Amino acid sequence: MSNEILNKICSGLPLNPLPSSKKTRNTNVPHAPDRKSSLTDKERKLAIKNALRYFPSNIQPQLIDEFIYELDTYGHIYMYRFQPDIEMRAYPIDEYPCKCKAAAGIMLMIMNNLDKRVAQFPDELVIYGGNGQVFSNWAQFLLVMHYLSIMTDEQVLIMYSGHPLGLFPTRIDCSPRVVITNGLVIPNYSSMNEYDRLFALGCTMYGQMTAGSYCYIGPQGIVHGTFITITNAARKKFGKNDLCGKVFVSSGLGGMSGAQPKACQLLGCIGVIAEVSEEAAKKRYDQGWCQELIYDLNQLINRIRECREKKLATSIGYVGNVVDVWERLANEKEILVDLGSDQTSCHNPYQGGYYPVQLSYDEGRQCMKNDPKKFKELVHESIRRQIAAIDKLYERGMYFFDYGNAFLLTAKQAGAPIGGDEGSGCIRFKYPSYVQDIMGDIFSLGFGPFRWVCASGLESDLQETDKIAQHVIKDLMSNKDIPDNVLEQYNNNLKWIQEAEDAKLVVGSQARILYSDQMGRINIGLAFNQAVRTGRLKGPIILSRDHHDVSGTDSPFRETANIEDGSAFCADMSVQNVIGDSFRGATWVALHNGGGVGFGEVMNGGFGMFLDGSVKADDNIRQMLYWDVINGVSRRSWSGNKNARQTVERAMTNESKLKVTMPNELAEECMKKLSL
Repeated sequence: MSNEILNKICSGLPLNPLPSSKKTRNTNVPHAPDRKSSLTDKERKLAIKNALRYFPSNIQPQLIDEFIYELDTYGHIYMYRFQPDIEMRAYPIDEYPCKCKAAAGIMLMIMNNLDKRVAQFPDELVIYGGNGQVFSNWAQFLLVMHYLSIMTDEQVLIMYSGHPLGLFPTRIDCSPRVVITNGLVIPNYSSMNEYDRLFALGCTMYGQMTAGSYCYIGPQGIVHGTFITITNAARKKFGKNDLCGKVFVSSGLGGMSGAQPKACQLLGCIGVIAEVSEEAAKKRYDQGWCQELIYDLNQLINRIRECREKKLATSIGYVGNVVDVWERLANEKEILVDLGSDQTSCHNPYQGGYYPVQLSYDEGRQCMKNDPKKFKELVHESIRRQIAAIDKLYERGMYFFDYGNAFLLTAKQAGAPIGGDEGSGCIRFKYPSYVQDIMGDIFSLGFGPFRWVCASGLESDLQETDKIAQHVIKDLMSNKDIPDNVLEQYNNNLKWIQEAEDAKLVVGSQARILYSDQMGRINIGLAFNQAVRTGRLKGPIILSRDHHDVSGTDSPFRETANIEDGSAFCADMSVQNVIGDSFRGATWVALHNGGGVGFGEVMNGGFGMFLDGSVKADDNIRQMLYWDVINGVSRRSWSGNKNARQTVERAMTNESKLKVTMPNELAEECMKKLSL
């Protein structure tokens, strides 16, 4: 049955007959907020023309009225009519029609992104972050699936911001199967206002990070990083890792932010995560990522107090606005919160990423469409109130950090007194970015969010990969020359992978996340490929990572927030990384503008690598995974990071062909002259 389904959606655009028109949206799934179109009358006509060009002239008259309706009603033409009426999920790789097995792996990853258990707003092709698209419309999805099904090893699929430009001849020996770009615009036009216009026109899209690169694996994709971040925040605050009886307060259960309650469960603390969307909160509760749901603020405070007193570990989803929570906590006589952050989608605060406390969720959705100016004013007022409450708690001893979602950047734009000093070569707000305080040094050691997907779809394959990864890490730890700071990371990662299965992290495809360094990634990849070759694993493995990684992203408000030589605003690293990955063995590569902190604020890239057990895959692993880490570590070393320098020096000792330009220490006489 599934083969029939997949053959059908891989056969191209269904034109004879056309699918039935969908006059109303599916009420069984959440939908992206309606967008207020700012197009001129001329641009509106252009948007409709752009959408119609996907279809033959004789079909267009049957589609024009509904495309006009979608644009005027929802602010974008999604082409709902062409959304397949199937169970969207990652089917086992052998069920996909293909001429090239790697292309089948990419189809599997795309369909996993659109699984309603995984995607935030699946009908609008939004995967996470409120506006992180995998495609701009459903015609693009169908065309891409068709192209991938007929692709050979002598072709490459080129993707322009969701649009499949087509299949092009290429060299069989060293070319990716797919090259993706998302949101790349001329720098002078890289603003949210321009993005809104270009997205409405159907000319670009916001790929976030792993949404537009087809590599999202649900909230598991960030849970290990969240676990590490909260652990290290606790170490900074309390001088130890033990979080028993400690309270962490944040917001967001919709997309990647849904990892927060699971991380709190694994850490044994009391996690309180506010979410304005009841649909999103229930989804995480039903998936087991959140242990309790509370709707009443008084009940929430009483529950926090009870858990603190009894040292009960739990994760609580509060269905309501986080500003109400912060203000109530600030007015309590005793301190009920120890650690705090925020994971609202503040890269997109005026179109559903942040809901102001003055309005209900439904009122907010209406206001952002009907009166966007008023909505923006309310967002700014709400964020100022949120910062004021956080300030009070901070003064009483709470540790607060920005989680790289542009929260503090938006707060500054809203007029909140949170600083933003650029004097040290990077931006420092009143509260630290988690990269500045925690993750930056871990990235500089070469550790980042490595991940893999078992293309067989078998849980038993995932269990085997966990065992293989454990064995590799133990082998690496047996090396007596490993520095203590690296050994500490290996210990943490070994504990993580040993407990991963029991933590029930899988949502969608049989996937796993594991922070790993260069040697770990290469050795794990080689061991996986060997297991595919010998039949220990029943199907291929797809390697990937979050773009939020050692080399993948240039962002002065997140990934490169601890680069203090002034180059935090430069994007050479992420662009060079994608170029280097593309000719070193990646199966597909992606380069995006925007992601995490907003359009025009970040450049990021990622890859996918298909492991089929071949000797060529071994070579790809050694070449590409090596570059994918050493590039970023070398850049961080040049900026003066001591961990990165240590990592580069070790790498040059192990590889005679590696010659990295190292920074020299500033002479004491020069330091005095510069008053440093």
